[in-house]
Amino acid sequence: MEELNGRMLACQILITGLVAHVANSSPDPLRFLTGFRDEIKAVIAGIDISGTESAERVRAAAQLSVDELFALMKPPSQEI
Repeated sequence: MEELNGRMLACQILITGLVAHVANSSPDPLRFLTGFRDEIKAVIAGIDISGTESAERVRAAAQLSVDELFALMKPPSQEI
């Protein structure tokens, strides 16, 4: 389980970096991040989670993870 958690954390870090890079290349980074976050949340809400007794608990944990990742992203600094 620890190996799986480590791999999931590495995947989250990689995805966060990729999203941040793409957002910084966007003309409106905040709008891009908001739209991307909303799309990810819609996917989580609609995905079929089988093989567990508490699919809603897994879904809630995934939603929380998305919220935490996007809460870490800040708009680019306006300082020159």
